[in-house]
Amino acid sequence: MTDTSDARTPIGRRTVLVATGATAAALAVGAAARPGASTAEAADTAPAAAAVCTLTKEMTEGPYYLDGQYVRADITEGKAGLPLKLTLTVVDDDTCVPISNALVELWHADALGEYSGFVGDNGHSEPDSGTFLRGGVLTNASGVASITTVYPGWYRGRCVHIHVKVHTNVTLTSDGSFTGGQELHTGQLFFDETVTTAVARVSPYSTNRVTRTTLAQDSIYDDKGAASGLLTLTALGGSTSSGYTGTLTLGVER
Repeated sequence: MTDTSDARTPIGRRTVLVATGATAAALAVGAAARPGASTAEAADTAPAAAAVCTLTKEMTEGPYYLDGQYVRADITEGKAGLPLKLTLTVVDDDTCVPISNALVELWHADALGEYSGFVGDNGHSEPDSGTFLRGGVLTNASGVASITTVYPGWYRGRCVHIHVKVHTNVTLTSDGSFTGGQELHTGQLFFDETVTTAVARVSPYSTNRVTRTTLAQDSIYDDKGAASGLLTLTALGGSTSSGYTGTLTLGVER
């Protein structure tokens, strides 16, 4: 299935991608780091990151969003896949000041392209908890949300991506979820095609027989790099199987 049915026209809210000062340090890899570089290589390129504020559109929520997900730093629920450790920094687009206590919520497909709550839409049969690869965390005093998940798989008609929402003033509930608040941003995170090609050769991704849509073929990603949500990826080890870190700064309008 695809999530392009409501997706061709961007939402009219502004967002900004920022890499500056302490934010650049949080990103660690900077704008110049090549996708898939080692941590040491990325550190060498960090000083090259310049102060940049780039306005960009928001992205569609798509058909697979579910309300009331858990607030948690690890959303894997034991799903198979390469480790992906995300560091997302939320800042005010007018002042570039980090926003603390904002809830960064994610949801995405598993290695076989299936979303929890909708398993079977990509042609695979597997247990469906309705919650795997969904959830979010509150940003710390530096505006940073750190979330552990797995590298997403793909499904028919879309490139590899992760959905993201940013909420403020939420209320945490006794069941580990959240309610209320204000939704400031809805977007998507994207992955370098060279890295995804390597990941696609590794099990369990290699068992996904659905034809993969590339970034260039995708109907939503518009080839504007970080301005469109393209993550900076850094290898966690010496092989693809070790997984990756992914970093990005999200600027939102209060």
